[in-house]
Amino acid sequence: MKVIQLHKNETTLIQRAAKQNREAQHVLYELHAPKMLSVCRYYIKDVHQAEEVMLNGFFKVFKYLKSFKNEGSFEGWIRRIMVREAISYLRQQKNIEFAVEDDYLEHDSSNNINSNIEVAEIQQVIDSLPEGYRMVFVMYAIEGYKHQEIAKLLKISEGTSKSQLFKARQMLQKKIKELNNNSYGSN
Repeated sequence: MKVIQLHKNETTLIQRAAKQNREAQHVLYELHAPKMLSVCRYYIKDVHQAEEVMLNGFFKVFKYLKSFKNEGSFEGWIRRIMVREAISYLRQQKNIEFAVEDDYLEHDSSNNINSNIEVAEIQQVIDSLPEGYRMVFVMYAIEGYKHQEIAKLLKISEGTSKSQLFKARQMLQKKIKELNNNSYGSN
């Protein structure tokens, strides 16, 4: 296998990949696959299913690469494709449930929990959330989407998005507190 040098200018690499250059596509895949698998994994519990969603996402990345206008970050563009692919997969699986509620409470910052738990434990706690809570939490807290964007992508109201986030945070705080108590004894 011929090794191609990583271009200092990612734009050139993207242009080559858009022209169906398999080596350039491979380099882009190798550069971005680990992060994109993490993105898919936030939404999908099973790592093998998350990997399948990521691969389908990369298929779309390369199919629509010519539409990337070099406005904003390329990684961000890929990330949006992966998020949409994960949401689409979950819709097909019919694993999404949202409790439709327009009333929500503001996040109480006094409930922040300082924790020394491991990243794998945090992922397990996030995985334990109901699908709707997890999706909204990941989109808002990790991906940085606004409630208006979440509502549009998930076809729910902004109020439902806010409610789901609030309830997800409550559940996460409770579970993290339990983990801390189990690890360090009761406070």
